Amino acid sequence: MAATIAIAVVAPTLNLLVPEASAFHLSDYAVGLIAKIMCYALCALAMDLIWGYAGILSLGHGLFFALGGYAMGMYLMRQIGTDGQYKSEMPDFMVFLNWKEFPWHWALSDSFVAQMALVVLAPGLLAFVFGYFAFRSRIKGVYFSIITQALTFAAMLLFFRNETGFGGNNGFTDFKRILGHPIATPSMRMLLFVITGLTLIGAFVGARWLMGTKFGRVLQAIRDAEGRTMFIGYDPVAYKLAIWTLSAVLCGIAGALYVPQVGIINPSEMSPAAGIEIAIWAAVGGRGTLIGPIVGAFFVNGAKSWFTQAFPEFWLYFLGVLFIAVTLFLPNGLIGLYRRLRAGRTKGGTR
Repeated sequence: MAATIAIAVVAPTLNLLVPEASAFHLSDYAVGLIAKIMCYALCALAMDLIWGYAGILSLGHGLFFALGGYAMGMYLMRQIGTDGQYKSEMPDFMVFLNWKEFPWHWALSDSFVAQMALVVLAPGLLAFVFGYFAFRSRIKGVYFSIITQALTFAAMLLFFRNETGFGGNNGFTDFKRILGHPIATPSMRMLLFVITGLTLIGAFVGARWLMGTKFGRVLQAIRDAEGRTMFIGYDPVAYKLAIWTLSAVLCGIAGALYVPQVGIINPSEMSPAAGIEIAIWAAVGGRGTLIGPIVGAFFVNGAKSWFTQAFPEFWLYFLGVLFIAVTLFLPNGLIGLYRRLRAGRTKGGTR
């Protein structure tokens, strides 16, 4: 986490104050990549709360990430105003489809406050309703994972349809402003970067505190022996539903931070592969550690960025081999490996 704090502080300095000719200058591309990975790291942290501490494996967290992104994207599309290709107050895709008025779910899309509330409410309410019925029905294990992926796939197909009012296959892009300020300026880009870094740090600190409370200990008891936990008087449904909903909200916030920095949101963010990748980040870094999934997100996405440029045809093979290797040889992930090596050095030094 110290590294994340350093990134949030040092990166703006290296990008804005250090000359481009200097070897210490951080390029705009690097800033954008780090910002994107920090959003992914927030998703991985959210996954760790439910998988690492409650034993709930979700393959559908890409849906909650995308819902937060679409909520932010709707506001950004309204901020374009008449600067679009058709010089209309309506987004270009609506003009192209000959829409005469905004659909009902766009009613408050020009309000930043309303859309930020939707960033939290959309994934939160969906997760609460879905989790309420799933947990009360005692659906768990692989069955729960499959259902979450099916839910995500169904939502992706829905958002692909033009008549839903979410831009169809192309989604939302070509953003111009946020809160009336140009979105592509170095100062705004760096402000969003710092906000993302602070959000990730805040989420980590909050999660660490929560897992140290009685609530966190009960979650771990449910993970290890749900039947015994129920027998001594705790209701697993309430605890699982609470952490499930919180996890979805964190993913929604990550999506909202992702969209203005990457510049696009479309249904591909809901693809089954997106949900699986979030689980891979958590597994590679180390489940049940909080810091591990953040490390996993940076490691996997950093490797992805390099591999897709150097060996684009081999990236998916590398990802598959990495996941299999971690499952077989590093069940506690990179953090587990680091702790084991550190313990070995300490033991060797005492001898």
